[in-house]
Amino acid sequence: MSLAATLAGCMFTGVENTARVSDKEVARVITEMEARQPAVSLTAWRDSMAAWRVGKRFFVTDNQARLLFDSNGRLDSLCLQGRVITFSGLAESPSLTAQRTVDATFSIDSLTLVYHTARTIDAIGSNYSIPLLVDLDMVDHVARQIVGRKVYVKTPIWYDLADGEMRQGLQMVPVTITRVEPGNKVLPLKVTFATADSRDSAFVWMSQPGAPMHERDFDSMFALSDPHINYPAITDATWALIQHSQVVADMTKQECQLALGAPKRTAYVPDQAGMREYWYYDGGAYLYFVDGRLKEFRK
Repeated sequence: MSLAATLAGCMFTGVENTARVSDKEVARVITEMEARQPAVSLTAWRDSMAAWRVGKRFFVTDNQARLLFDSNGRLDSLCLQGRVITFSGLAESPSLTAQRTVDATFSIDSLTLVYHTARTIDAIGSNYSIPLLVDLDMVDHVARQIVGRKVYVKTPIWYDLADGEMRQGLQMVPVTITRVEPGNKVLPLKVTFATADSRDSAFVWMSQPGAPMHERDFDSMFALSDPHINYPAITDATWALIQHSQVVADMTKQECQLALGAPKRTAYVPDQAGMREYWYYDGGAYLYFVDGRLKEFRK
């Protein structure tokens, strides 16, 4: 379950129409961000197309991938999603610019699939990838680095192993990573883990090492040591609330942010006592602070 769903059912109070403050003001209001763990720096997988070996395997994340290929047979009735295609080799073909561009061929069942890169071999860098395909060598490379590792999961957005649906999990709790599989068309890694007591298992979608989507990389999703040690002033009772994504009156702004994440926006609303500080989240939920302490909230 997402934070929006967790905090859904909220009523508006009228203060939502206040002017949105600037990004600079938001940065000033949220002065204490979660201390980031030292970078694990998982090594990225580098394997340029020119070095691909025959037999290299790719997982297809979406059936629309069939629109990317030419074939010696009909692809209309073939469902590629969730299947593995095998690299057969490279060939050069003339282009409209008279340059010889590279075609990559793959096989599945009795079909030959041809992907036209529209690039010369010299123009294809080491990070080149074909849309909707996940390199299974990359998946194995990441798995060797993290499977069996005891870590702390930093996100409460978990996905159910049975039906793949998003659900509300715990955060900042110890888990063991049990498996890494190919992911989806946006996030190419599916990382499964079990809680320390083995009473629960779930998975998260993750970006691959070296990808630009840093908010979903390993360091953003997991910590090597207990994050609580970075916040010695937070009591065990309050930390338990944070782990369950819950807030109560009198929590600090830092504690609220650890529990619920950064707000979508903040605003100041004047009243007879001065300025009220509001944090707004999806679904109409809000937090109201007085002197840096949570005074009122709507979930």
